[in-house]
Amino acid sequence: MDPLLLSRIQFVANITFHILFPAITIALSWVLLFFKLCHNKTKDPKWNEAYQAWVKVFALSFALGAVSGITMPFQFGTNWPGFMETVGNIAGPFLAYEVLTAFFLEATFLGIMLFAQNRVPNWVHTLATVLVAIGTLLSAFWILALNSWMQTPTGFEMIEGKAHATDWMAIVFNPSMPYRLIHMLTASGLTVAFLIAGISAYRTLRGDKAPSVQVALKTGIVLAALLTPLQIFVGDQHGLNTFKYQPAKVAAIEGVWETERGIPAIIFALPDEATRQNRFAIQIPKLSSWILTYDWNGEVRGLNTFGKEHPPVALVFWAFRIMVGIGLLMLFASWTGVWQLIRHRELKPWFAKTLVWMTFSGWFAVIAGWYTTEIGRQPWLVSRVLTTAEAVSHVPSRMIGLTLTLYLILYVVLLAAFISVLFYMARQSHKSDLER
Repeated sequence: MDPLLLSRIQFVANITFHILFPAITIALSWVLLFFKLCHNKTKDPKWNEAYQAWVKVFALSFALGAVSGITMPFQFGTNWPGFMETVGNIAGPFLAYEVLTAFFLEATFLGIMLFAQNRVPNWVHTLATVLVAIGTLLSAFWILALNSWMQTPTGFEMIEGKAHATDWMAIVFNPSMPYRLIHMLTASGLTVAFLIAGISAYRTLRGDKAPSVQVALKTGIVLAALLTPLQIFVGDQHGLNTFKYQPAKVAAIEGVWETERGIPAIIFALPDEATRQNRFAIQIPKLSSWILTYDWNGEVRGLNTFGKEHPPVALVFWAFRIMVGIGLLMLFASWTGVWQLIRHRELKPWFAKTLVWMTFSGWFAVIAGWYTTEIGRQPWLVSRVLTTAEAVSHVPSRMIGLTLTLYLILYVVLLAAFISVLFYMARQSHKSDLER
């Protein structure tokens, strides 16, 4: 296989595995702070028990996220040397800031959260929780600022083929950065909301009626009910920003081949790049034009106007629809859960089982959204600055294929272990409750 394709597949495998864990830790740290503050205020032990249960999940997620994150900077040197050679003056500081201001903060104070609750004053333990939450937010800020700059680069000039910063404020707060940051933070919140709701529903179905389980379950459901409509709004605003700055990506999302006015919203289709058309399309007339331009007859630029400089259409088209479909399912599930809690004070068994099945739904939505964003940027690694083909190394295909195989095997084993440990801890917590 072509080294470029293999290198892209390898990076996709690494980022897919890695992003699963920051998607948990970013928001879970703030949920833990909520549990901690509720315990401080009420002195009710159920809040502390919920904290102690979920801080273990945070620690496990943080560990896997840290380990899997190490492989990506290595790949900048082994698989993508052209990236750091061309934009290292900008990408390097971002990565350094993330480590110095975020990772060290999280790693240092996580130990206090885990092991020192009974060894330090309560205010110190609370402060440690606050600092870890801030650390996760800073980590997301720096990484998404870099990724957004790669999507919509500003504040630099090219000198002898290398990018040099001219305005760091413009680089950090580039046009897509605020939308991408809020979109990812909300996605992390939804991931954690359904993770907590799903694991807590699993414990409930096994007969665990402990107050800490019930309060965690309600927290997950209410958080999901609040964040889902917010995410729909933020996603719409992000889409409008993308339409302005990355029209080729939006054209692939919408499956628009020719520049037209009054384009329909395609619900289902099989995009065919060979014939430049959509097969078996099911569509709603003029809806996409209204969503993108607030004009039923608004003009949307088609893929054919970009020549070969547009992303793979089918992958972007379907990744976006998977993300939206999961989001709508989350909206229905969370609001149904709130309704049941209001009406019956507890969940029906069938709905509790539904929540268990949706435990990791946030992961699928995050991955689909990430694919939409990253594949939708192709063929550019840094938009209008550096293509993916220009950045790839000349490592032999067999070497990339070998490391890719090893990565995939390791990631499958680690992911299976992570999921099994989560449910093992849920069962052990129930056993401990019974013994007490």
